[in-house]
Amino acid sequence: MESRLTMNQSIFQKLEVSWEYPVYFTENLFDEKNRVFLEAICRKESDKKHRFFIAVDDNVAKAHPGLEEKIFRYVSRHSGELDLVAPIFSIPGGEAAKNEHAWIENIHQKIHSLGLCRQSFVVAIGGGAVLDMVGYASSTPHRGLRLIRIPTTVLSQNDSGVGVKNAINAFGKKNFLGTFAPPFSVINDSQFLLTLSQRDWICGVTEAIKVALLKSPDFFSYLEQHAPLLVNRDISIMQNVVYNCAELHLKHIRTAGDPFEFGHSRPLDFGHWSAHKLESLSQYRLRHGEAVACGIALDTLYSVAMGFFPAEQGNRVIHLFQSLGFSLYQPEMEQENFLHGLAEFREHLGGILCIPLLSAIGSSFEVKDMDAKKIQDAVFFLKKKNL
Repeated sequence: MESRLTMNQSIFQKLEVSWEYPVYFTENLFDEKNRVFLEAICRKESDKKHRFFIAVDDNVAKAHPGLEEKIFRYVSRHSGELDLVAPIFSIPGGEAAKNEHAWIENIHQKIHSLGLCRQSFVVAIGGGAVLDMVGYASSTPHRGLRLIRIPTTVLSQNDSGVGVKNAINAFGKKNFLGTFAPPFSVINDSQFLLTLSQRDWICGVTEAIKVALLKSPDFFSYLEQHAPLLVNRDISIMQNVVYNCAELHLKHIRTAGDPFEFGHSRPLDFGHWSAHKLESLSQYRLRHGEAVACGIALDTLYSVAMGFFPAEQGNRVIHLFQSLGFSLYQPEMEQENFLHGLAEFREHLGGILCIPLLSAIGSSFEVKDMDAKKIQDAVFFLKKKNL
């Protein structure tokens, strides 16, 4: 059918894409009788042999010296479905993985040389930084391979590892380069948590505190009541914390209406405008969880100072962090460019500043600007109290 094209015509295109991915909770993942890894890979196509390679956090490899042999035995037992196409290779753990861009090229080269296609898998085993980097690297060849995340820290099991984001650091900015690419599957094996240092064991609880403050007074009370057991490394309590935090995180992604953050609002980033800046200012001396603890404490005190949040509830927040052993003041908070974190956060959000603040435990709202003097007063309070 012929038609005459006139000026100012347009075609409005609307697409809806449905995503789904399971988050498994298990123990001893690579025990030969455990079928979770097999299910995680074969869940869509059970009648074919699946090609994949594995990248592992070197901290995990050192803490679990028998891990590689266990994986090989597992793959051998299920050789009809699993095809591990290359030796397992290690990646530096922590922020080093996100700061060194050569690792991206390394993974791209492996995907190219192994002839992997979009239905092939990249399996990432490690902490949040390694998962972020491997996820970013695997989301670009062929416009995305299938990613299996196996988080090995509290922070990655209850927060970053179950989400839809991948990123690396660049130009001195946290997560400057990244993609929204949901994983194919996520597997949380609580046995990986047992070898964490005390520092990393506790660090991940900050994201649980954050999501409890935003979403669930009952979960916050649970964290208060069980803080001594968490400090003493009670694995059953930590399993509950990880599961409930991950569930609340996943529910937010699923129901909040903006899973790929097209808008400016990011309520789950409570305390993060300063946390991201603290990480970079400290040259990543601070773990992400430690920086988030400082950021939450700062924005909690700011909420109190502005009259948004009851002081007695603010005291509960500070006391919980103290009972877990966090230092809530860092000298970088007094550096001249610390407040530049607000401008960087605004840029990250798409040009409009949206800062989540608290109105009650379990309830939050957003503001478009913050009073620099009141922020500095909150920093001074944390320093004075030596929190």
